[in-house]
Amino acid sequence: MTKKTPFLLSLSLAAGIGLLACGGAGSDNTSNASNAAGNTNKAATTNTAASNTSTTASGDKIGVAECDDFLAKYEACVNGKVPAAAQATFKTGMEQWRKSWKELAANPQTKATLQQVCKTQLDSAKTSLSSYGCAW
Repeated sequence: MTKKTPFLLSLSLAAGIGLLACGGAGSDNTSNASNAAGNTNKAATTNTAASNTSTTASGDKIGVAECDDFLAKYEACVNGKVPAAAQATFKTGMEQWRKSWKELAANPQTKATLQQVCKTQLDSAKTSLSSYGCAW
């Protein structure tokens, strides 16, 4: 039972963050273009290179290609498409994933589960962030 606990915790965390992200993708799509144009802060500028190399903003990799790829794409979407006012929520979720997934990746017994968890999270993010027009 204890071997399943980290996986279930991660899965629950991912589901909760996914639901949180869905709530953040409100119907205010008309302001997205103007917010994206005005959203040229330092983080968006510096993270462009990071997203092209499949690394995260903090430079921390999970060590599982699917997770590293997902975090890079998610970060690029949030920084480039999500209005500045909503970015904090998405970035908090991203940091929680990163922390949880790094812990799971450090354990050989749970590392193998991360491929599917991150693939599932990518599919969920494609749906929950579709209103922002992110390229996946």
